[in-house]
Amino acid sequence: MHRLPLLLLLWGAGSHGFPAASVNRQDDDVEMVQKYLENYYDLKSNGEQIGRQRKNSLVAEKLKQMQEFFGLKVTGKPDAETLDMMKQARCGVPDVASFALTEGNPRWESTHLTYRIENYTPDLPREDVNNAIKKAFQLWSNVTPLTFTEVFEGQADIMISFVWRDHGDNSPFDGPGGNLAHAFQPGPRLGGDVHFDEEEVWTSDFRNYNLYRVAAHELGHSLGLSHSTDIGALMYPSYIFSGEVQLSQDDINGIQTIYGPSKNPSHPAGPQTPKVCDSKLTFDAITTIRGEMMFFKDRFYIRTSAYYPEPELNFIAIFWPNLPNGLQAAYEVAHKDEVRFFKGTKYWAVQGQNMLPGYPKDIYRSFGFPRSVKNIDAAVFDEDTGKTYFFVANKYWRYDEYRRSMDAGYPKMIAADFPGIGQKVDAVFQKDGFFYFFHRTRQYKFDPKTKRILTLQKANSWFNCR
Repeated sequence: MHRLPLLLLLWGAGSHGFPAASVNRQDDDVEMVQKYLENYYDLKSNGEQIGRQRKNSLVAEKLKQMQEFFGLKVTGKPDAETLDMMKQARCGVPDVASFALTEGNPRWESTHLTYRIENYTPDLPREDVNNAIKKAFQLWSNVTPLTFTEVFEGQADIMISFVWRDHGDNSPFDGPGGNLAHAFQPGPRLGGDVHFDEEEVWTSDFRNYNLYRVAAHELGHSLGLSHSTDIGALMYPSYIFSGEVQLSQDDINGIQTIYGPSKNPSHPAGPQTPKVCDSKLTFDAITTIRGEMMFFKDRFYIRTSAYYPEPELNFIAIFWPNLPNGLQAAYEVAHKDEVRFFKGTKYWAVQGQNMLPGYPKDIYRSFGFPRSVKNIDAAVFDEDTGKTYFFVANKYWRYDEYRRSMDAGYPKMIAADFPGIGQKVDAVFQKDGFFYFFHRTRQYKFDPKTKRILTLQKANSWFNCR
């Protein structure tokens, strides 16, 4: 029996853009919903159109499965957020549960595997292709007993090639965009093989499409993994390149379920994706952006919006590929439609999704900080006064956005002017005239006029967690 390949449709990231003024809701598209559920959630329709009066309960159940997979609000209805997700280009493999193993749990019996690069793309120097493939294998060998040896002739366990359209494996490519690559599960003949679409433009940087990033994902399929629901995992279906390629803890758990851990004395751990309803969740920075709130943690943002009731988790690089991970502070100057991000002694400025030219800049020349300040812990702009407050350790500075100069008499002690919030601020933002201070898992709603704390809540209280 011919084994279907694991197709990876590496395309859009699936996040909503920033609103210019309003967001237009999409109408229900029955045909699209039916096709999507047939392809990815095993909806049986026998080629008949499923309308409002037929099999509604079955459609609702499949919709609930899909919504649960993507972390959407589980309604069983094709609401705007669900339709938006369905319209994103995606992988051709049916969706499965977290770090999922391929059906039948295929695996290589030997831990010493060979690979061969059959041909090369003209988009990159041969050395760059060799390095990308070698590094992709190394990611997986670092956490398992597997070893990979390149051979230059004959049949290898994993054959790698760049091909066009119909290339003889029953899975033709579709030209530029769409399917970028596919790989076959472990086994004889085509088993383990990886095919890249030569009609794509392959790169070694941020431009689409980074060969190392795609190869690393495909090799996960070659070793027996299917897709993950964890957006931070390498095995998540969509193409997301954040500037670095690494295995998340979810990827590591999956591959070690098949082959066991590495025999090396040190066992590397991978980054974990934030869980929005984790009571221990903390934040690196928080800011408002055009009426929406964005919370930053490691490589990720969590966004809340009046238009989308469920919080959206995605990579920072989706909106701002030139921003570093691990941001330390951020604030919005609404009258300029500008958001500034800080890490170390540098800062970046954006308008919506557009990075402003000339950044990063240093905080000393732009704001007048003394050289003793090595990083900003938190920052917030007060719309009523035109002042920006910068929090550094147990002190804070105040900057006049209109005069573009630091106010005299600063720094001052946080505890003196913001009583009750403690001596260290992790993040802060302003909403409806109040400051919201965050320290570890606590959040303080503070009235700057009366200098009083109004409420004390969990840091993740904005995410509709139960």
